[in-house]
Amino acid sequence: MDLLADLLDGVHARGALFRQTMMDPPWSLRFSVVGAELTLATMVQGRAWVVSDAMPPAEIGPGDVAIIKGQYTVADDPGTRAQYLVTRDDYCTQIDGGDLGDCYTIGDGEAVLLSGGYAGSFSQRLLDALPAVLVVEASGAILHLVTEEMSKDDPGQQVVLDRLLDLLLVSALRSWFDRPDAETPAWYRTSADPIVADALRLIHERPAEPWTVSDLAAKVGTSRAALSRRFTAEVGEPPITYLTGWRIALAADLLRDTDDTIGSIARKVGYSNAFALSVAFKRRRGIAPADFRTPQGMSNSS
Repeated sequence: MDLLADLLDGVHARGALFRQTMMDPPWSLRFSVVGAELTLATMVQGRAWVVSDAMPPAEIGPGDVAIIKGQYTVADDPGTRAQYLVTRDDYCTQIDGGDLGDCYTIGDGEAVLLSGGYAGSFSQRLLDALPAVLVVEASGAILHLVTEEMSKDDPGQQVVLDRLLDLLLVSALRSWFDRPDAETPAWYRTSADPIVADALRLIHERPAEPWTVSDLAAKVGTSRAALSRRFTAEVGEPPITYLTGWRIALAADLLRDTDDTIGSIARKVGYSNAFALSVAFKRRRGIAPADFRTPQGMSNSS
């Protein structure tokens, strides 16, 4: 089973928020773009630091791409105070007042930053799998296509930029997931144990099944005790605990992306009714499904 393909299934940008900004030091941009759950940043020229509240500063240079969750700052130095606030794709305001309009040029352009806000629907499972900031080597070919497309004003440009952002994101994530030092989820590194891999496949493909450890063990051809021991050692938690987390992650995606009732979602992910899902969801996420479904609820849960 291709777990990465499963995570990336359905990831499609809509209205990608690309910009290319030229700056002279000292400079610092604070990004707070509503609706962009993931953004990508890369330096076309010069070096910079990505500063997130959740992680230590990460340095990027030409050839690197940073994938960032939530709000962040890009600056010439981690200590440079934020000077400009980017709130949407074509708007930039000085922190101490004043409107800079398109915010494309600040100085003569010793540093050139390319950033893309991902205005699309993301699987909660994918968001949960990623750190606040990750930096990988970018695909030079894709970056070249992006910068080339941004220099044009042709019909259909937004669709082209959306698909290029998809390619850039998928390429970067595949590189990160395959890196030996990446802090990827434990379940992504279990292919060496065929018993655990088979159990994971069953859970992922049939989450609504009323699985017990004994049922899973029988299906993969081992004992209950052996499966529990090997699964916990490989994945970091027992099979049923993992199953619960997977069901709740699937429910979160359905709450975000569909208008299905909570009762219908409950049955799709393995719970008998809305109440049973609500109890498990609140225990795992700290919020009720109905509250999670609201924009404010989804923001508070991340």
